[in-house]
This record gives sequence, C-alpha cells and structure tokens, in this order.
Amino acid sequence: MNFSVEEENLICMYHTSDRRRTMARMLATLPDMDTEMRRLANSAIAKLEHMTDADFDGQRFDFVGE
Repeated sequence: MNFSVEEENLICMYHTSDRRRTMARMLATLPDMDTEMRRLANSAIAKLEHMTDADFDGQRFDFVGE
C-alpha cells in the first residue's frame, strides 16, 4: 500500500501493535481534528482498512521530518 508522507507521519503518531488498534486510535481522535486533518486521517484509515494484518506487520512506518 502506498501512503503519502503525511499519511505515514499520521500513522506513526497513532501506531500500536496492530492494524486494528491503530485504526481505532485514529478513529477516536477524528472529532478533535480540523477538516484538513480529518480528511487526511480518513484517507489513511481507508488504506489501512484495505490492508491485511500481515501487510501491516510487514509495512515499515517511519516518521519523516521536513
């Protein structure tokens, strides 16, 4: 799965031991996000939903600074 740099950084912020928990943490914070950040989070969550657990475990999520 191809994530944008912004999506990958967001996933890093909420990353846990597995895909479902990572998505749950992101979903729980959606009400506190502004519109642009919510759009980014929803995009990342949609991509995570289409991954298998094995793909998530094999994916490397690295925070990328500017």
